[in-house]
Amino acid sequence: MNYIYLIKYLFSYANYVKYREFIKVDKQVHKELFFLYKALDSIYERFQQDITYEDYALWVQVNLGKDYEVFLKIIEKQDQVGLFPLEILDQIKKKELAYLLSQSFLNYAEGRENTDEIKNLLQEYEEDQVIKEDESPFVEQSLRDIYEHSIKEQGLRWRLQSLNRSLGSLRKGDFGVIFARPETGKTTFLASEVSYFVRQAKSPIIWFNNEEDGKKVKFRIIQAFHGLTKEELSSNLDYYDELYIAESGNNLKLYDNASIHKHKVEELCKQYNPSLIVFDQLSKVKGFTNDRDDLRLGSIFAWARELAKTYGPTIAVNQADASGEGKKYLNMDNVAGAKTAIQAEADWILGIGKTHDPGFEFIRHFNISKNKLAGDEDTEEGMRHAKIDVLIKPTIARYRDL
Repeated sequence: MNYIYLIKYLFSYANYVKYREFIKVDKQVHKELFFLYKALDSIYERFQQDITYEDYALWVQVNLGKDYEVFLKIIEKQDQVGLFPLEILDQIKKKELAYLLSQSFLNYAEGRENTDEIKNLLQEYEEDQVIKEDESPFVEQSLRDIYEHSIKEQGLRWRLQSLNRSLGSLRKGDFGVIFARPETGKTTFLASEVSYFVRQAKSPIIWFNNEEDGKKVKFRIIQAFHGLTKEELSSNLDYYDELYIAESGNNLKLYDNASIHKHKVEELCKQYNPSLIVFDQLSKVKGFTNDRDDLRLGSIFAWARELAKTYGPTIAVNQADASGEGKKYLNMDNVAGAKTAIQAEADWILGIGKTHDPGFEFIRHFNISKNKLAGDEDTEEGMRHAKIDVLIKPTIARYRDL
């Protein structure tokens, strides 16, 4: 099939991530088209963001030369909106998945493959973004209704008042990323805040843990919930355990597995309809098959954003790369493993910096490098992208405002 008419629809990075791997071009039959798609791949390998026709045309002319001008004119004439080509892309994806599924069944029958890949492909094949008949995809609420629901009605409020003033509540649809260097206090931050959220949650919070030992993490959460040291808790373990269950409603589900698969995440979300989803760490979730790491990460974080829209606010933890070592205020350039794929999907991004200066061992430096949240009535516009210094108290697994 000649796919030249579909290239322009892949100028949306989200469409590229969703469909590109399923578009197969035979180099022997369509040599020019093969290189046109390779040119598109090379752009996204460097820039994980939407592009324009002008961006693409210049890239092709510089890298492929004038021989491709006739193809560029064909691409330029294609409309960039409309549902029909997107339906075609969906059909291409489904047909390719069906082919891969048939190959997986054959490989399994011949003992060359286990059931994991079949389950993965089946899940992807069956996923269908169907809008329920009683729901409308259009936003038709009045301005008053939007204000009441999106700003006046608070969501999950932070333990740290500085974050309430900067980010405001976390609500359904909000997807955020926290990143820092190892041994900075990412898990302690989560324990401090999630143990505060759990008192407010109307349905379970699900924390997907694939980093530290789950029992240690649960201990830290209960420690943060009570604000007590290990010695204080151990003085009466049964009492504090019962108090935690009574006051939290046992509303925090910690799923501990070093190899968490997307299917299990989706299964548990459907079962519990969580009020908050936490991933520590999201980039290690299994079930995403892109060969290129940047595309795989883009797929994972786009998937997490959909979870946030379907169920409830979602928080993902990620590492900072070596450029963030000893740095006070981390920015989006310090996120490990991605150029812009991760940053583009998040509604808010919080970097936790730590210096090696004497006397600052327990000071952490927050930088809100991205913030698209609506906020609350008490949120301060001047703090939308604030740099905030806070105190970490590891002995009680909490952070505190200075």
